Amino acid sequence: MTPLRPLLAVAVLALASGCATVQPGAAPVAVNPVDPWESWNRKVFAFNEAIDEAVLKPVAQAYRDVVPQMVRTGVSNFFGNIGDVWSTANHFLQGKVGSGFEMGMRVLTNTLFGLGGLLDPATEMRLPRRSEDFGQTLGVWGLPAGPYIVLPLLGPSSVRDTAGLPLDRYATMTSHVIDANAWAMTALQLVNVRSELLATTQLLTDVSLDKYSFVRDGYLSRRRDQVYDGAPPLEKFDDEFADEPPKKGK
Repeated sequence: MTPLRPLLAVAVLALASGCATVQPGAAPVAVNPVDPWESWNRKVFAFNEAIDEAVLKPVAQAYRDVVPQMVRTGVSNFFGNIGDVWSTANHFLQGKVGSGFEMGMRVLTNTLFGLGGLLDPATEMRLPRRSEDFGQTLGVWGLPAGPYIVLPLLGPSSVRDTAGLPLDRYATMTSHVIDANAWAMTALQLVNVRSELLATTQLLTDVSLDKYSFVRDGYLSRRRDQVYDGAPPLEKFDDEFADEPPKKGK
């Protein structure tokens, strides 16, 4: 995530609204309530794919091939530990006191006994990572997901998830922990994550007939599952993107 993401979301919403205008005499087009801006989203998706193929994927491949696995694992653990602090806060904000304390113990364990988060002894101690972000918290509080959005350079999102991004970004900035250039650390995190997804994205390209629809449906399903902690209610087909909030504390 980068500080530009909320601004890009506003731009996408404005442009998509303009693109959705039906010209006089034009035949009406069926609108998917989950993805009302599909035409625009597909253009942004294609742009992102081109950028990934030209820049991000080659850099991630070079990073994977040059940097030793032990170092890459340490980088992943370090960023994961910072994210766990914010996840802990979101557990409590959602009323999940028990799991909040468990995540807090995970952070303390990895910080104190894992060399500041470079190692992950907490997982071996059966304190698994249970990631939560503010978009999920907003869902628990009852805010509907809203339409699906593809953000330039940043990928799939929704109105609700985009609304939570500024706070997510601020809360997980590495500058709260170490004195380092924020842009450099963001770039390192992005390349590290992309390197971990190389095999997955290649498989996705090989098996999906419509990659855009596959990614969209997978993203929305995963986010819905995360909001309801793996037990979402049956969907109401009269309003597909307005999911009902789960009860707090569950």
